[in-house]
Amino acid sequence: MPEKINNIPDMKPFRRKLRRHMTAAEVALWMMIKDRQLVGERFRRQFSVGHYVLDFYCPKYKLAVELDGAGHFTEEGKKYDDKRTEYLNSVGIRVIRFENVEVFNYPGQVLEEIKKHLK
Repeated sequence: MPEKINNIPDMKPFRRKLRRHMTAAEVALWMMIKDRQLVGERFRRQFSVGHYVLDFYCPKYKLAVELDGAGHFTEEGKKYDDKRTEYLNSVGIRVIRFENVEVFNYPGQVLEEIKKHLK
């Protein structure tokens, strides 16, 4: 039987904590995509795959949407993100990334870019 990699029970407290303490950018994007507001597709927030927690995930299209703040722009942050993306790609999940500021300054463009990946 294949090993379960989605929403591992050990990760539940961490996922719950992340949902309770979302960044302002995560809250803003969630308000735009929750309840099937974006072309009728369902997104989940703080969904774990392996030992990584995705900001947002569309199960139907195996699409992860990640929002990046300052910590992602360091050398260490970039290496971590590359390793994480490589793992997610290896299990069939595509990853798209946006800077937090894009959600606030260009929300329409962010939504349009997400829509392009819902195929």
